[in-house]
Amino acid sequence: MSQRDQILDRILVMEVARVTEAAAMSASRMIGRGDEKQADQAAVDAMRRALNNLDIQGRVVIGEGERDEAPMLYIGEIVGSGKGPEVDIALDPLEGTTLTAKGMANALAVIAIAKRGSMLHAPDVYMDKIAIGGGYPQGVVDLDRDPGDNALALAKAKGVPIDQLTVCVMDRPRHTELIAKLRQVGARVVLITDGDVAGVINTTDPETNVDMYLGQGGAPEGVLAAAALRCIGGQIQTRLVFRNDDERARAERAGIKDLSRKYTLDDMVQGDVIFGATGVTDGTMLRGVHHKGEFVSTDTVVMRASTGTVRWIKARHRRA
Repeated sequence: MSQRDQILDRILVMEVARVTEAAAMSASRMIGRGDEKQADQAAVDAMRRALNNLDIQGRVVIGEGERDEAPMLYIGEIVGSGKGPEVDIALDPLEGTTLTAKGMANALAVIAIAKRGSMLHAPDVYMDKIAIGGGYPQGVVDLDRDPGDNALALAKAKGVPIDQLTVCVMDRPRHTELIAKLRQVGARVVLITDGDVAGVINTTDPETNVDMYLGQGGAPEGVLAAAALRCIGGQIQTRLVFRNDDERARAERAGIKDLSRKYTLDDMVQGDVIFGATGVTDGTMLRGVHHKGEFVSTDTVVMRASTGTVRWIKARHRRA
């Protein structure tokens, strides 16, 4: 990597914060207003404008959907000034549209930027996921094992009784059996309504008391969560889930050849990556956007894999 590229990368670490801040502040105007589409559109528009101000040759590989279905920031869209490094971008301008519309916790604006060709081009389908924080032997949990067996194995590795192990699961009917198996062995289950990127990241923070994330959610969110774990440590295994032939065709268009493959962290994100998230609503990881007088405050985390650096950025912005 040339000295020029290294300097650009350092600049990008801070610019990522500006991108997610812009999306979060725009989406925050729709908190509690009950309109998911308008909240999402506000975040998308702001993030796209911010990205196009960056000196990058960016390609969206995880976005709002395929071109015909997404008004902006679709998969394959080119963003940036056209100058600077060639990068792939995974993004979710508003991770938690329902959370924002209902004024609930843990909505985020999220982005990950990496060298071209280093992130899995996951189609917009469902994905089975299991994730834990860092510090455990590789393979202590496995996507192909029974949920209860995974909980018992992690409790043993952590050195705690099973009734002190907490698993985060999205509250969906499809997870009824999974939840029952976890509770049957004595594990605690914390249910979330949305926001599985935050759910995965919470496994890395002892203050959240979440030890494992388990369940089925969006594949794009899985790649974003893997990018965060690449920076701060942890394990994740995933597998794409297809409900019909149209979804299988999406995967094939994205270049997925083995539709039943189990992905590890290294399969999903390779090399250096910059991950950033800004809170939209107050949550376990980040404080949300707050408006007071002529100022707006934001809370952002930016991480980089190559250095292991995690920056927490609390900012005050003059209202435009």
